[in-house]
Amino acid sequence: MIVTVTVNPALDKTARVDVMRANALNRLEDVVVDCGGKGVNVSAMIHALGGNSIATGFAGGGAGEELLERIEAKGLRSDFVRIKNPTRTNLKVIDREGRLTELNEPGPEVCAEEWRELERRLFRCAGKNAVFVISGSLCRGVASSAYRNLCGALRAKGARVFLDADGEALKAALEAEPAATPDYIKPNRYELLTFFGINDDETVTEELLLNLAGKLLERGPALCALSMGAEGALFVNREGAWRASGMDVPVRSTVGAGDSMVGALAYGLEQGLDAEACFALSIAASAGACTTAGTNPPEPVLVDVLLKHAQLEKIR
Repeated sequence: MIVTVTVNPALDKTARVDVMRANALNRLEDVVVDCGGKGVNVSAMIHALGGNSIATGFAGGGAGEELLERIEAKGLRSDFVRIKNPTRTNLKVIDREGRLTELNEPGPEVCAEEWRELERRLFRCAGKNAVFVISGSLCRGVASSAYRNLCGALRAKGARVFLDADGEALKAALEAEPAATPDYIKPNRYELLTFFGINDDETVTEELLLNLAGKLLERGPALCALSMGAEGALFVNREGAWRASGMDVPVRSTVGAGDSMVGALAYGLEQGLDAEACFALSIAASAGACTTAGTNPPEPVLVDVLLKHAQLEKIR
């Protein structure tokens, strides 16, 4: 069983605009409202591939009720902790050039007892056959060490843990003892460079990215999947490194593409696929997600078609 954890989910509004203008009126078109949050998107991708998952996290207020209704309408299993403060709503605007502007609310504050209740539910699911995907930002009121503590506790129960977070939450998780760090991580290019305090400019080479990913593995994880948008992805584990080329698809929205990559990776790992099969599936799923509106995952038939054209090369 795969359990996805989204402690700061959202109702996601995705819209299109011809040109995004600052200090001016922008008229939105094709507004799509969907249940959002990285772990929710991961569960949707797993479901699309035919896998099983339980989406967990926090939901509060009217927005939280709508979030849960939309999750149920997608056919996803969920076990969210109801909290006092309301779930956030995020706005994502895409212009005619495909450029994405995100306006994300900070989200609700969570009290200590609400956090403990989430932990109790997660620990009941933990075991040697469980895979946990912990994604996204932390709630207000929760320490930056929360993911580190959660990863360590889940791994101590025999579960495998995939962490897709950045900033202080990722840094804290990778400061744990190797046996308590996440098993798998998925930073994007910007997050990886920011972690090491490096500006993203023309001096950043693939070799540098591979070396930085390797440095993260030295802290404990077994896999670093580095998403790079239209350029594809790099996958680095203890056996080597692979380059997955970007795929030429008609782009409607890049929102959730990285989450689809994580969902496909988690699904492949749980199904016992070998590393290269997991990597190819994840890049096909990620490319497919770019063709859908909002945060919807691609149809399985499209993933199958793209999988046949996925270009994966071992480079180390």
